[in-house]
Amino acid sequence: MRTRVLLALALALAGGPIAFAAPSDPVVVVLRLEGVVDPLVADYVRNGIARASDEGAVAVVLEIDTPGGLGGSMRSITEAMLDARVPVIAYVTPPGARAASAGAFIALAAPVAAMAPGTNIGASTPVGLDGGDLSTKTRNDAAAYLRSLAETYGRDGAVAETFVTQGRSLSAEQAREAGVVDLVAPTRAALLAELDGKAVRLASGRTLTLDVDGVVVEERPMGGLWNLLHELLDPNLAFIAFWLGLALIVLELLIPGHVFSGTVGTVLLLIALFAFGVLPVSWIGLLLLVASVVLFVIELNAPGLGAAGIAATVALVLGGWFLFDRSGGVAVSPLVLAPTAALVAAFFGVVVAKVLRMRDLPPVQGPEAIVGREGVVVGVGVDPRGGVVRVAAEEWRATCASGALAPGTRIRVTGIDGLVLTVEPLDADASGQAPPVTDGEPTTASVHEGGKR
Repeated sequence: MRTRVLLALALALAGGPIAFAAPSDPVVVVLRLEGVVDPLVADYVRNGIARASDEGAVAVVLEIDTPGGLGGSMRSITEAMLDARVPVIAYVTPPGARAASAGAFIALAAPVAAMAPGTNIGASTPVGLDGGDLSTKTRNDAAAYLRSLAETYGRDGAVAETFVTQGRSLSAEQAREAGVVDLVAPTRAALLAELDGKAVRLASGRTLTLDVDGVVVEERPMGGLWNLLHELLDPNLAFIAFWLGLALIVLELLIPGHVFSGTVGTVLLLIALFAFGVLPVSWIGLLLLVASVVLFVIELNAPGLGAAGIAATVALVLGGWFLFDRSGGVAVSPLVLAPTAALVAAFFGVVVAKVLRMRDLPPVQGPEAIVGREGVVVGVGVDPRGGVVRVAAEEWRATCASGALAPGTRIRVTGIDGLVLTVEPLDADASGQAPPVTDGEPTTASVHEGGKR
């Protein structure tokens, strides 16, 4: 008992399930395939099926809701299902879910294929970067594979093949009537109740009778860390992370010192690059995104969304559209692409433009603000070795490279080194003297660098 409690606690901390059946209890394991079919999902499903087989589970229910994904990851899952020693029940659920593209292959690779009302399956035609069909060879290969999966379990392979050749998609009822799936069930409990006592033939030819009445249903979701990584592989999130990270880094470069924006921007860019490294990124889309970045940088020389900014926005939209191999549902949604392009254009055309204008304004405070101001020599005068001047109601140590300046000479500040000013005479007559000061400056002020008040 103590061992099971410790094991439950360890799995809970890892993000895994904490409900366990006794070793002798019959168990139905539930796995969840949700989102893009990627290598992380493939490992999760493959390992989940293998573990259930080793534990002697009665069956595995694979609940599906996916737009599709990577062909290699799909093949990894279907091969695990075909080789499984335990019956795998593919269940497209909940209502509104879909088993599209690669998801249709996975659903038909199961000995039992079921759907919830309001779901759909199909639309598995591979498409190219321009949205059109890929080569006949590729399409025929996909169609033949899907047909073979369906016929393995006695389903209508001709109808399944139309998912690829015609891009056909069927509702749950249509799929059952067409002989593509085995049954339609509104809930998981209803599905298991209908399957209880039914004979199921595995891909190996072995036939098993499902005895699922009163079994323990054990959900085994993807672990916390793996689920987070899987979520990060969403193409829409990767696209947003790329541009948001880039914008924050640009902001850090324009306004140095904002460590938070630079750090967050770097993390977001790393997330985007991680996703790009796993998802099927196309070189055309990637080059267009790089071109948009270059054009936006050129736009910074003349901010305000000019010709370079417009070209950059167009390259951004096209780059997002062609960024991923659009076969299998791996694509940036237009609902994400359009707002992101508008926000990026506004950021570089409006926000960056205003920041650059503000950066070029003269400082309103601090030592640099004194450069260009006028004042007067006080004390015994100023020469190349030093002296004292009064500028902006304060007395400063100052030097004059052009020669000695008598007390009362009007000067202009031409530079500052630390708290020592460099000045030049202003309105000096031939004798080097200036008219008396009448600008109402205070006669007492603080002295920098040891000056007197």
